[in-house]
Amino acid sequence: MTIEIKPKTSLLIVLFVVLAVYALYQARALLVGPRVWITSPEDGERVSTPLIVMEGQSRNIAWISLNGRQIFTDEEGRWSEKLIVSEGTSIMTVEASDRFGRETKKSIRIVLN
Repeated sequence: MTIEIKPKTSLLIVLFVVLAVYALYQARALLVGPRVWITSPEDGERVSTPLIVMEGQSRNIAWISLNGRQIFTDEEGRWSEKLIVSEGTSIMTVEASDRFGRETKKSIRIVLN
């Protein structure tokens, strides 16, 4: 016993699979939400000069800021900002939100000797 599949049915099955894969691909941002990583400097790091370079990466974001000031990423979500820190402990905060309004926040402490 064999089952015959008509060309029209095959086309509908392929179209359904393509649409399902596309929907899952677009839903990943909704499922995961915005993500932010601070790669440099590390939390609690001690520095000897007031000028530091803060670097990181982000995914699924529509907006990102460092200490309340908007920053920009490259095509792969990487960002880099030069900052001047004051003597003692400074707290640097990166905030990001996605197109659905969900937010995330990462903070690190930097100590200037």
